[in-house]
Amino acid sequence: MTKLEKGYIQVYTGNGKGKTTAALGQALRAAGRELRTLIVMLMKDFPYGELRSLHQLKPWIQLEQYGDDRFVLRKQPPSEEDIRSAQLAIKRAQEALLSGGYDLVILDEVCVAIHFGLLVPEDVISLMKQKPAPVELILTGRYCPPQLIAKADLVTEMQEIKHYYQNGVSAREGIES
Repeated sequence: MTKLEKGYIQVYTGNGKGKTTAALGQALRAAGRELRTLIVMLMKDFPYGELRSLHQLKPWIQLEQYGDDRFVLRKQPPSEEDIRSAQLAIKRAQEALLSGGYDLVILDEVCVAIHFGLLVPEDVISLMKQKPAPVELILTGRYCPPQLIAKADLVTEMQEIKHYYQNGVSAREGIES
């Protein structure tokens, strides 16, 4: 049973750091007000530090991971299994949106999944059109297609100005992973 009177569609995109972090911040804020969140994470199966923390916030925040990014790292096209996993993620997000059991649904890295051909923009646009009024929907990832931006109510573009990765600093546990 959702508690929001009106939910909006938010997009966090761009080449800068902080898209997933912003979405997780929204989930944390929602949990503090006893709103239920489902995070559907695409292309990420690494045991990031925030995932451990989120398990402490059940039942307010539920996280499900679908697929990985190995094909990107290997510079190969996605496999049928990669595509199926992304399709399952969209189906799960749709079920969650329509279930009445969540106030906030986050599709993390969905824009990247579109960019790499795991999904097509129409898959997500269809989901956006089905979103019930009292549910908030957040989409994240670089390369957000213009069609999604046009349908969203709020769009934030993270822009990288300077990053220590450029000086050879690897991802640090507890900060980037």
